[in-house]
Amino acid sequence: MSNVFTFSIGKKLVMALMGLFLCAFLVVHLGINLALIFSSTTEAFNKAAHFMGTNPVVKAMEIGLFGGIFLHILYAAILTLKNWIARPVGYKIGNNQQTSFFSKYMVHTAVIVAIFLVLHLFDFYVKAKFQHGFVNDVVYDGKTYHDLGTLVLERFKIGWVVVVYVIALLGLGFHLIHGFQSAFQTMGLNHPVYTPIIKAVGYIYSVAVTLGFIAIPVAVYFFK
Repeated sequence: MSNVFTFSIGKKLVMALMGLFLCAFLVVHLGINLALIFSSTTEAFNKAAHFMGTNPVVKAMEIGLFGGIFLHILYAAILTLKNWIARPVGYKIGNNQQTSFFSKYMVHTAVIVAIFLVLHLFDFYVKAKFQHGFVNDVVYDGKTYHDLGTLVLERFKIGWVVVVYVIALLGLGFHLIHGFQSAFQTMGLNHPVYTPIIKAVGYIYSVAVTLGFIAIPVAVYFFK
């Protein structure tokens, strides 16, 4: 048991747990971002972003979030490489009856999401946090906040940025559909009764989160 995480099943378990943690984060992130299209000002978004960036509990969770992203990507890469090395030559006759469309392209969508994530973090997190003057300040009730909301709105007024975001978010949605149910299966929750329910919840979650995130740049570009 002490070496469980050195074996493939241990890596899959860690990857599954980190994946579900990231799924929970996406809901929180979406809720904050939706304030940009449901509010006439950026105040609610800026205050929420300020809270997320300064609250010590959230800051501690932020470390866990980045650690979770790193472990999820690392273990996915290790397991994928091990599978490729173990079977360097594909079968002459494909056996895809047991492979869903979404699982077949998990690696492809993972690459899309990973590249997008790096660009997204660099543009909205690293620059805003470490590049002095990159974000303007705004004052609400005598308190100063970074005007991140205006930065996001300005980005989503650029056509090619919106297109890139929509493509990347579709990749995320495809990744989530299989990843959600796969995570529960890895944890042993594979049952004739529970599995269809988990799959249904996974589809609903994936579609809702994907459409929610896509709605933000599209709505900003056309209506804000």
